[in-house]
Amino acid sequence: MLPGSFLPRWINAAAILLFVSASADAWAQSRPLTLRMSCAQAQGLVASQRAIVLSTGPFTYDRYVGSSGSCAIGETLDPAWVPTADSAQCPIGYRCTPRSSLSRN
Repeated sequence: MLPGSFLPRWINAAAILLFVSASADAWAQSRPLTLRMSCAQAQGLVASQRAIVLSTGPFTYDRYVGSSGSCAIGETLDPAWVPTADSAQCPIGYRCTPRSSLSRN
């Protein structure tokens, strides 16, 4: 074995370890679950964050906003209701949705 051949292997191993640990951190990030909070708490969270991704169930999530300032150009506000611990339909704020283009025929 050549004296310098250890270094490239060590660099590759370190790069792989760094990539795996960064991916694990991103995967571990959790979104607040609306089912674990009251309607008022969920509404307050959207109002204080202006835009936030919330889980509404084990496999469902969406981005909720408090005003049109959090939407992209060409998007409009669509009222959003989510289930919370104390309400089956809590008016949490809005979702940003694409504007529909009207046909001019």
